[in-house]
Amino acid sequence: QVQVVESGGGLVQAGGSLLLSCTVSGLTFDRYAMGWFLQSPGKEREGVACIDYRGESPFLDDSVKGRFTISRDNAKNTLYLEMNNLKPEDTAMYYCAAVFTDVAGGRMLFRFLLSSPYWGQGTQVTVSS
Repeated sequence: QVQVVESGGGLVQAGGSLLLSCTVSGLTFDRYAMGWFLQSPGKEREGVACIDYRGESPFLDDSVKGRFTISRDNAKNTLYLEMNNLKPEDTAMYYCAAVFTDVAGGRMLFRFLLSSPYWGQGTQVTVSS
């Protein structure tokens, strides 16, 4: 049984930082590309960052470039999202997803991830102004 579990969300003031983690079990983690998505109430899920199965080709949406960093530790079956200089518009539920593919990080990988059945339950990030 595949389990995808996010953690690290919380309430932070604008300009602050958070480190999100996503731990995966039940699949061969180092064969799966990974990604982070956000979703605000009433809106569709949007890709924030993604990375290929080897940890190469990290890709960030323009809205978070220079502020967020995506990384993975295949030895720990864990994906990370380091979030710095947070803004109120970053407030959302953040989800982690895994997909079996060798596609490099980029918008195509976001589409592959959206079609994957392997998603976590999300972790809430709230940024106050």
